[in-house]
Amino acid sequence: MPSIVGRESCQEPITPQKRRLRSETASLDISIASPSPPKRKSPRSSINGSINTPSITIDRDSGVKPLKSCTSTVKILSESFVAKSNLNPIDNEQMRAVKEALHVSTAPSEIACREEEQIRVLEFCKDCTKHERSGSLYVCGCPGTGKSLSIEKVKHSLINWAEKTGFQSPDILSLNCTSLAHNNDIFAKILGRCEPQKKITGSASALQSLQNLYSHKQQSTQVKMMLVIADELDYLITKDKAVLHDLFMLTTLPFSRCILIGIANAIDLADRFLPRLQSLNCKPVVVSFRAYSKDQIIAILQQRLESLPYTVFHPKALELCARKVAAATGDMRKALCVCRSAIEMLELEVRELAGNLGMPFPERPLECVDQQAAALCDSTRKQDMNIVRVDHMAVALAKTFRSPVVDIIQSLPQHQQIILCSAVKLFRRGKKDTTIAELNKSYVEFCKMALVPPVGILEISNMCRVLSDQGLLKLGQSKDEKSRRVTLKADEADISFALQGIRFFRNSLQ
Repeated sequence: MPSIVGRESCQEPITPQKRRLRSETASLDISIASPSPPKRKSPRSSINGSINTPSITIDRDSGVKPLKSCTSTVKILSESFVAKSNLNPIDNEQMRAVKEALHVSTAPSEIACREEEQIRVLEFCKDCTKHERSGSLYVCGCPGTGKSLSIEKVKHSLINWAEKTGFQSPDILSLNCTSLAHNNDIFAKILGRCEPQKKITGSASALQSLQNLYSHKQQSTQVKMMLVIADELDYLITKDKAVLHDLFMLTTLPFSRCILIGIANAIDLADRFLPRLQSLNCKPVVVSFRAYSKDQIIAILQQRLESLPYTVFHPKALELCARKVAAATGDMRKALCVCRSAIEMLELEVRELAGNLGMPFPERPLECVDQQAAALCDSTRKQDMNIVRVDHMAVALAKTFRSPVVDIIQSLPQHQQIILCSAVKLFRRGKKDTTIAELNKSYVEFCKMALVPPVGILEISNMCRVLSDQGLLKLGQSKDEKSRRVTLKADEADISFALQGIRFFRNSLQ
């Protein structure tokens, strides 16, 4: 057999491999250890391949630094899972640090997976500042897609850019429209920043003062540009749409120095509520934030957890969370809430385990715990009991994304819940529908097993009507009340999930 090192010379004919002795295989160790050309990876294995963001050139002066490539997010998760020590759920300091890192209010130093959107907004602001030109930009996207965080990052990047390049930094007014007592109070806020000494007698006069200010040339050449960032912009929508329209019209006045950035969820807000701006060719620039994909959610979660010196989640648990949230809403805030809920379930599980063994749950670090608690931690570590597993994440996801039907079922009286369980048992036998009389027989059997006194057939019929009104059952028409056809409209999985907390129902539906 030709040597592995000599693969480049392919003149020798390939012969069948002969059996070698152990002593002969030692000579192959050197050739096996020789470097081989790297294998070409398929783009499908790259996480960036699933994110629909084209490659863009990052301006060094833009202040927006892209994070490390997300091409190996799953690999990074696996490596960190092996490299770091596991979380200690009975250490209050560790649990507090984990919950803080995953809290919605904790803003990361870099906004992952939103570099392109940040650069577009920053370049717009820089262009307006350079040429001292007014303009309007509308940022839209689903909730939890990083809009407000990205604009906050752009605001600081713009200030840093102005200091480095020598341009005059604009005055910045950031406000949340939900905090305004009245919609037109926004004009008083803008005027108060433009002319702090000017006395304001009312919101209407504030709008007129702004219109007058931006309709005439400024006498002073040192007047700064004004950057207005209005979050939750859709709260300014009124019946006549006057406030929203007047706000965007401020950027169209001949001597306006206002740069307006509006942030809201509605993608078509400008088309629906500002049609006149489009007719005047003054439609704002629109930057859309797409819902996060599975790979982006994993990358953001990993970014928040990388500073922790211990492993908190099993890689499969994080992947399950990312898949479910991406498929449902793509809301990063929802993913953070699910992760925090899974951590609380791990904490509760460890508390219950300590309680079953007769040990009090310690309120101090592991070093201060007695030998029994340390032995418990060692035994649970061997079974991956001290990290968030897939089963913890599955329960947290079920609680977060459960159907509203579940709440309705859980709030029903006991006999109506028994009727639903009876219907589930009947339809498991292959039936698509049944009659009230047959449903009553199944209901009576359930009551006997639960040692609950059953009600009469007339009350069963009335309760079926109530369940039909709530969309859980469907009743057909018949002259005889007992012969009315009954169909189950609620999903069987929702019924099982809603009643799993009651042992009798859980055992009966298994």
